[in-house]
Amino acid sequence: MSEVMTCMPFEQLMNWVLEEKKTKGTVFGQHRAYAAETDRKLNIFERNLETPIGPAAGPHTQLTQNIVASYYAGARFFELKTVQKMDGAELAACINRPCILADDEGYNCEWSTELYVPQAMGEYIKAWFILHVIAKEFDLGAQDGFQFNISVGYDLAGIKEPKINTFIDSMMEAKDTEIFKECKQWLLDNVDKFEKVTKEDIEAIPSDICNSATISTLHGCPPNEIESIANHLFKEKHLNTFIKCNPTLLGYEFARKTMDDMGYDYMVFGDFHFKDDLQYEDAIPMFKRLQALADELNLAFGVKITNTFPVDVTRNELPSEEMYMSGKSLFPLSISLAARLSREFDGKLRIAYSGGADYYNIDRIVGCGVWPVTVATTLLKPGGYQRFTQMAEKVMADGVKEWKGIDVAALEQLAEDAKKDAHHVKSIKPLPKRKTDSEVPLLDCFFAPCEEGCPIHQDITTYVKLAGEGDYAQALRVILEKNALPFITGTLCAHNCMYKCTRNFYEEPVNIRNTKLIAAQNGYDIVIGEIKAGTADGKKVAVVGAGPAGIASAYFLARAGASVTVFEKEEKAGGVIRYVIPGFRISDDAIDKDVSFIQKMGVEIKTGTEVKSVQELKAQGY
Repeated sequence: MSEVMTCMPFEQLMNWVLEEKKTKGTVFGQHRAYAAETDRKLNIFERNLETPIGPAAGPHTQLTQNIVASYYAGARFFELKTVQKMDGAELAACINRPCILADDEGYNCEWSTELYVPQAMGEYIKAWFILHVIAKEFDLGAQDGFQFNISVGYDLAGIKEPKINTFIDSMMEAKDTEIFKECKQWLLDNVDKFEKVTKEDIEAIPSDICNSATISTLHGCPPNEIESIANHLFKEKHLNTFIKCNPTLLGYEFARKTMDDMGYDYMVFGDFHFKDDLQYEDAIPMFKRLQALADELNLAFGVKITNTFPVDVTRNELPSEEMYMSGKSLFPLSISLAARLSREFDGKLRIAYSGGADYYNIDRIVGCGVWPVTVATTLLKPGGYQRFTQMAEKVMADGVKEWKGIDVAALEQLAEDAKKDAHHVKSIKPLPKRKTDSEVPLLDCFFAPCEEGCPIHQDITTYVKLAGEGDYAQALRVILEKNALPFITGTLCAHNCMYKCTRNFYEEPVNIRNTKLIAAQNGYDIVIGEIKAGTADGKKVAVVGAGPAGIASAYFLARAGASVTVFEKEEKAGGVIRYVIPGFRISDDAIDKDVSFIQKMGVEIKTGTEVKSVQELKAQGY
């Protein structure tokens, strides 16, 4: 994969989306679409919002397809990837790679956009148009049910530069930009490609894309600089504005003790950033001044938690000296800061949230009145954008109340609970390693980790899918292609596949072994009637021992056309499974059913027969 990102033309993107949906039923690989209930809209910044969740400014809002995939899965609030005066090749040259690690808790050493600022603007505008048309074309919700939020940094001088100033102005009103005109004209010229979207729908797509911004500043940015940026966005741009805040506001002692108590004592961070960053005693008066200014201008002010948390690189996690911690370990710090600020402002300070939000806590966060909630690290885990579907369904199950303030007591309880939550404390048992040790091919390199973990590389994803659909006979046929012992392995297998299963990174693995047994039990009566030996090849083979290895050998030999006889000194076939493993672990009936597959193929099993020598068998023509 190239390190240089290439922006696709709007025509290519639009054709891709329409064709993929038509032929595969997916959009940029997302299988499940989230269809919003259009009568349950929220409101923020005087605009509609169908769900209060979306991707944070980071890798999932950089390209058009990132935003489209997020929307299709359930996101409706998009914090666009931060732009700054340093961009493109100049910024890319400064980035150490790899720059993101998300095996368990997350770390990154750079998340800024690597596109040139005009390219970033183009990506956002292309996404704006695509979301408007697929909302109606694919019945995903109202065409005004989502919002874009620009993220800008990192100092006032940079924001005032023509490049960034033009970006802000264009995102606020895009009708005169070439990319806006191009997208609109293509849609008008190709309206016949849509079944539901009309010319009137296209003409009605608004050009005032953003009316809100999030300020992202570097660590150590002085309070007066932060406030001056906010004043600029309020007074000069008339934008609803959030300021990103860092958990360093909580103080070194709180952060150190919290991380130590939760099992993250190996994280190394000094008190430098806690002293150098915005201080709590400076932040509160500033926020009050900005709230008053926003009220005067009839705009919204709030804080965005969080701007991640700096820790030292001590174990070669990433090729840098310092990195930003995120994900499960960041949540207790971020939510504690949200609780403290809410108490300070008696629940009247609007808080947009990021920092360890995921499926397990997002409903409680939103339920406290803290929203919109944007996520990044959880999307870097297996499942990716499709995780939005789970989160959206959970959050919207009981509806989200109109924002009238934050439930401070509930938020404080959430912050306390987070410190003991199993989804956030560091597990003593390490997460399984999903990556393969073998080299993958250049093409067709995608395979499921569970199949890689299986010693015989069974087609696990295929038979699990078939069993899930109730097609047990076909699932069993798939199993028998590589596994002659579905009942035995469905009961006793060490299931390394489950150790590799990607669902470990959600809650627990798919019960693959038991799924195999269910398929065997329910598909047996049909499949046993179909079993037959392969075309005879004239070879006569003796197999010594009717244990699992002997049964499996006989199965595949007979399927290949050999005439097979199995010699077993015990009275029944099954070997160690029957004579060593206790009956409460596996029944004789299960063993007998696996044996029946070879019997159906015509394999002769001579029990009570001990073979003394290979020569003896050869003398009999084997």
